[in-house]
Amino acid sequence: MSSNKMGLPPSDHDLDEPPSFEYHEMSGSFIAIEPPASPRTQQGETRTVVGTHSERDVPSSALPPSFESAQFDIILRHQRQRPRGGGGTKFTGVPSRFLHLSNAFEFSGWGTLSNIDLSPDDVSQGQQDVKSSSEAGSLGQFTASALAGNAVLGSVFYALPAVVAVSTIYSPISLLIATSMLFLWRPVMEELASALPISGAPYTYILNVSSKYLALISAALLLLDYAATSVVSAATAMTYLNGEVSLPFPIVVGALLVLILFTMISLSGLRDSARIALSLLTLHMVTMAALFVASIVAWARMGNVQLRANWKLGQAIASKNIARQIFDGACIGVLGLTGFECVPSYAASIKTGRFPKVLRNLHYPAILLNVLSILFVLALVPLESALAGANVLSLLSQIAAGKWLRTWIVVDAMVVLCGGVLTGILGACELFERLARDRLLPQLFLRRLPITHAPGYSIICFATFSYVLYASSGASLPIVSKMFSLIWLMVMTLFPLAVLLLKYNRGRLPRTPKTSVLVVFLTLAIAAVVIGGNIAIDPTTIGYAAAYFAAISSLFYVTMKKARVVHWILWLYDQMPYLHALAWTKRWGDRLTTVVRLLRRQPVCILVKTDEINILFHKLLYVTQNEETSCLRLIHFYDEEVGVPSEMEANWKILDEAFPEITVDLILIRGEFVPSNVAALSRKLGIPTSLMFMSCPGPNFPHGIAEFGTRIISL
Repeated sequence: MSSNKMGLPPSDHDLDEPPSFEYHEMSGSFIAIEPPASPRTQQGETRTVVGTHSERDVPSSALPPSFESAQFDIILRHQRQRPRGGGGTKFTGVPSRFLHLSNAFEFSGWGTLSNIDLSPDDVSQGQQDVKSSSEAGSLGQFTASALAGNAVLGSVFYALPAVVAVSTIYSPISLLIATSMLFLWRPVMEELASALPISGAPYTYILNVSSKYLALISAALLLLDYAATSVVSAATAMTYLNGEVSLPFPIVVGALLVLILFTMISLSGLRDSARIALSLLTLHMVTMAALFVASIVAWARMGNVQLRANWKLGQAIASKNIARQIFDGACIGVLGLTGFECVPSYAASIKTGRFPKVLRNLHYPAILLNVLSILFVLALVPLESALAGANVLSLLSQIAAGKWLRTWIVVDAMVVLCGGVLTGILGACELFERLARDRLLPQLFLRRLPITHAPGYSIICFATFSYVLYASSGASLPIVSKMFSLIWLMVMTLFPLAVLLLKYNRGRLPRTPKTSVLVVFLTLAIAAVVIGGNIAIDPTTIGYAAAYFAAISSLFYVTMKKARVVHWILWLYDQMPYLHALAWTKRWGDRLTTVVRLLRRQPVCILVKTDEINILFHKLLYVTQNEETSCLRLIHFYDEEVGVPSEMEANWKILDEAFPEITVDLILIRGEFVPSNVAALSRKLGIPTSLMFMSCPGPNFPHGIAEFGTRIISL
């Protein structure tokens, strides 16, 4: 290598005038026309020049310099101003869009090359961080099932009346079809959880297999889904209670009290919340078992008289009407599955290998509870009564066993529906934490309470947002329910979409099991049909959902593009030169410039293995498109015996020049690329692992992606 590799001035040989060549027709070859002799030319030193038909020996000074001695020549020609220690400013010839203000803040300094050695203390601390992260999975299959189970199995209280209203006596068929659809979703969700066992799904799934913009859309849908889960559960509980007794306060006040109560429970910590959820779910399962036993006894005593009467009253005449009623009932019946989307959101808290069992524990009871409940209703309750009242199971319990069972059912409905509020809060907290780590939300959402270690800011903000959502709908449960049904279906569509992107963009990522692409497309098709069916039943549904979704998406976009928004405001200020003369507006402009600089100063890291410039370029391009930063660090772990890739330094300099708005530093770490070293480096640099990006690991990679806590940004 020449001395230019170290950034030194070019040597005499580098500055030699390159020779020219002339084609000789007689010999059919190129002949070098030697330039004036260089003072460094050694007498008698020759090289061979190969032409078309002949070759001859010419002095080495007559030839162009070798690639080894000239590989940095172009870089040095453009970087004469590069300070040896980095810094300075990388200006370009691009015209500025600022006419009256300086645009220096749009550029950054030259990057630096540094070597970092991880001390034994750093490595030990990194190992402790990885161990703590692996021990986060503390929930067994039953406690994990209970967290979402109250929402899934409690949905029977508001799903049955909605299905009976459109499907009448064909409701059991509709609910069987609706609940059986989950057989397609389960392998999809299992593959995603196996490939990316991290919390915050499906937002985190989309973030690791696609762009941050698409992940932002999924985050908006998730937040609305969690808020709707809590609001519908709380409001339905109060509505159910109001149907049995006369409340001394409005339903909206009761829903607020429920939200406040379970906010306090959530502030007590995840473990306690999981135990409470398990207790609530156990009570619900015992209650439903008692109801089913009483219904079987009553059915045996009464016979099929009521069932025949209901069949005669609700039977459709034309076959197309029967098919339409079954289809509409199946579209609405998916509400009996609400809550399943919450399970992947806390997948990192579930013990290894328990995730498929959690889905199984929720799916089979959901089928039994929904289908058997509506079957007993049609066998024992007059169809007119079932269509007139929302408390269908209360009517069933009254006929089956009397007042005592009805009271028990009402208490159970209150308890399990309130447990659905807990499910929404838990999912939202996991989502807020991920958004804060990705700098979409303030870092306050990462703080935890000193005793219970619960995410206090997340819980309080989500509870406030849920109540605002309810209040802005006019405290109308039907409006929120309509929005809930469509938002839930769109969230469930994110899972097959994520696994499809996983197969295409991150196909090398190891996971078990692997779902067939045909199954994925079938799942997407069914999701589209069900969404269309719900819109056809009530077109106003899409209006409510779109309004809330647009508001949340806009808010998330602003938080994602904070520096860009301030940049636009600064440009508007620049277009009004008469404001620059005022002292207070000038200070305002200076503050905006400072804010842009501070927002862009937050660093991110790219963990690189190869020195191929095309790969490095695409990684930097991802950062410019998805992250607002002017500080990027390329990290390479190397073995002393193997050394650093030969073109790493050269290509880093090229990239540092190609992106004038980003300072690109190259950091070389002597050591293995293992989770403990990455965690140690994260602590040493003060950059969270969630802002460290890497390529997709292959099937032979010895570590799981969850151990690193990094983001995958390329194949």
